[in-house]
Amino acid sequence: MRIAEKEKVVEDLGGRLREAKCLYVTDFTGLDVTTMTELRRRLAEAHVDYMVVKNTLARRALAGGEFEELIVHLDGPNAFAVSRTDVVVAAKILTEFARDKDKPKIKAGVIEGRVVSMADIRRIAELPSREVLLSQLMGSARSPIAGLVYVLHGLLAKFVRTVDAVRVSRESQGGAGEPAPTVEAGAPETAESQP
Repeated sequence: MRIAEKEKVVEDLGGRLREAKCLYVTDFTGLDVTTMTELRRRLAEAHVDYMVVKNTLARRALAGGEFEELIVHLDGPNAFAVSRTDVVVAAKILTEFARDKDKPKIKAGVIEGRVVSMADIRRIAELPSREVLLSQLMGSARSPIAGLVYVLHGLLAKFVRTVDAVRVSRESQGGAGEPAPTVEAGAPETAESQP
C-alpha cells in the first residue's frame, strides 16, 4: 500500500471514529468469505460499519482519541464494528453471530468514551433495541392518559344514563313532571297571587 493510500485509510477511519458512539474490536480469524459477507450484511442493515484495517494503520487512527485505550488489543487480525447511532444493535449482532458461528471473537469495546468489559458487552447485547425501548416508553406514557379517558367516558356515560332515567320516570308519571305554567309579564294578578 502506498503512503497516500495509507494516509487515506487512517483519515477515513479517524473520521468514522469521531462520529462513533461505540467501537468493538473483533478477531475474525477463521471466518470464510461467505460468513464474513453475511456478518457485514447484517451489520450494514443496522447501520454499523465493519472494517478490516491493518494494525499499524489502526494504531495511528486510534492514537490521541477517545478510543486510544483499544490499541493494546490490536494484535492478530482485527476488524472494527463502528456504530454512529445505536450501541446496542452492534453488540447484539456480534454476540448473536458469535453464538451461532463461534466467530468473530469480540476482544474489547468502547462505548461513548468508556472501555467496556466482555460482561458489559453481553449485558448490552441483551437490552432491547432503541426502537423497542422508545415504544415501551411511549406505551408507559400513554397508559395514564388512556386511564383518564376511560374514567371520563364512564362518568359521562353515567350522567347520560341518569338523565335518561329521569326522563323515563317523568314520562311514566303521565306528565306530572311537566313544569308549572308561568305568569306572563303584564298579566293581571289573581286574588290567590296577591298578598
